[in-house]
Amino acid sequence: MKLKKFGATEQKIYNLVKPITDEMGYYLWDVCYIKEGACWYLRIFIDCDEGISIEDCEAVTEPVNKLLDETDPIKQSYTLEVGSAGLERELLKEDHFQICIGDKVRIRFIRAVDGEKEICAYLKDSDKNSITTEDENGKESVFQLADIAFVKLWFDFD
Repeated sequence: MKLKKFGATEQKIYNLVKPITDEMGYYLWDVCYIKEGACWYLRIFIDCDEGISIEDCEAVTEPVNKLLDETDPIKQSYTLEVGSAGLERELLKEDHFQICIGDKVRIRFIRAVDGEKEICAYLKDSDKNSITTEDENGKESVFQLADIAFVKLWFDFD
């Protein structure tokens, strides 16, 4: 797994939008600028401790849309979407891992590790190359990011 790096457009949008989300009390989780078919989409994912509602997305959309109209950082036509990062969001950046220390995560490996292709454990620590987890029995393990397909938050619906 490689940690996500923003493209130039995504970084520009992140820098523009972050002060708005910070001021409104939201965490700017991710910015994606992607082409799907013939259309371009600018997706902004937000989070907060209380969770995200449709009203939160609407509240962020208005000032962000106004700012993007004023600054016109993207010359081509696109659709703006503001949404929740989701309960079982993927951890993509270094700060995502730091924010989620203590949370339960689902890790899928590229190749089986100790006979397991996927595990759920608590995230204990991380750095640029590895993560440390603790299982239900208190056993700590260190996994290299290069051996991981993805890491997502795990929410037990039971």
